[in-house]
Amino acid sequence: MGASNHSVLYLRLKRRIYIRSGHTVTLGQVSRLTTEDEELESQLKELALYKHRESDGNRVVIDLLQIVKSIRRSFPHVSVEAYGDPQVLLMVADKPVKPRYAVLALAWLLLFFGAGLAIMNFHTDVSMKEVHIRIVELITGKKTEHPLWFQIPYSLGVGLGMVLFFNHLFRKRFNEEPNPLEVELFMYQENVNDYVIADEMRKKADYDQIHGVNADD
Repeated sequence: MGASNHSVLYLRLKRRIYIRSGHTVTLGQVSRLTTEDEELESQLKELALYKHRESDGNRVVIDLLQIVKSIRRSFPHVSVEAYGDPQVLLMVADKPVKPRYAVLALAWLLLFFGAGLAIMNFHTDVSMKEVHIRIVELITGKKTEHPLWFQIPYSLGVGLGMVLFFNHLFRKRFNEEPNPLEVELFMYQENVNDYVIADEMRKKADYDQIHGVNADD
């Protein structure tokens, strides 16, 4: 199968992919790969690595060593040079998750009013009203209890500052830099991936130990 000459496969596993229940996963789906032989590369991309079973649950981890073993079994003349992550996480979902607009609206309202209360409580804690009155008194020489010409631009500035901070106005982006929320979401997803992979590998090791299965089998 494949060419008779020795070939080198350069392989980089993807971090995570989504599959359907009962789906057969191929090497081309879980990785980016390249070789000098285009025909061999096409064959490698179609190499079956795993077929999902319902008993496997909705999260499956494929380890790099499993992939190397499958490659060497079908293509013994191929040497594998792997880069990047040593595992790929398979997330099983039969249907795409539909957005729940009622939950989205409820979450939006909670965040909106919660953020507003947080800002008002902060202003109360630092006596912001007295600070504004004092600043206006220093500028104009007159004391007024409601310096609206100062407070209204300040309030608008708080909203504008939040828009600039999160680099978004509805779907409009001001530049290509990720905003802090996107960075936090990315870090959260990376941590979830790391935890799920570690947890699935631990479960597999425990199962192999209980049933006396060799990890290389």
